[in-house]
Amino acid sequence: MVGLVIVSHSENLAKSVVEFTSMMAKDAVIAPAGGLEDGSFGTSFERIQSAIESVYSEDGVIVLMDLGSAVMTTEMVLEMMEGPKIAMADCPLVEGAVIASISAVGGKSFEEILQDLDKVREMRKLQ
Repeated sequence: MVGLVIVSHSENLAKSVVEFTSMMAKDAVIAPAGGLEDGSFGTSFERIQSAIESVYSEDGVIVLMDLGSAVMTTEMVLEMMEGPKIAMADCPLVEGAVIASISAVGGKSFEEILQDLDKVREMRKLQ
C-alpha cells in the first residue's frame, strides 16, 4: 500500500490531519511530520525523513505539505533520499490527505493516487 506523510509547521495540525483521515480510511499507512523537535512551529528535516522511512514500502510514499518551508524542507529531504519511490503532491493538505488515504486503502497505485491529487487541486467547494 502507498504510504502517506503529512508535513506541517504545526505538530498538532499534522497529527490532527492523520487522525481525521483515519476516521475515513483507518488502515491507511500515514505518518505526521509536524513542528520542530522542541515542539515549536517550523519544519524539521529529520522529522520528515523519519516519517517517510516509517511508512515506506516498494509501493511508494506520497508527501503532502502545508506551505512555505514545509515544501522547501521536503524538497531537500527528497533530494537526499534520491532513488526511492517518493513524490510530493501539490494539493490542499486536508482534502488531499483524505482522498489519498481512501485511494491508498482502496488499492490504487502510486501513479493513480498522484493523478487523483491533481484533481483535488482544482476541486471547488462552492458552486
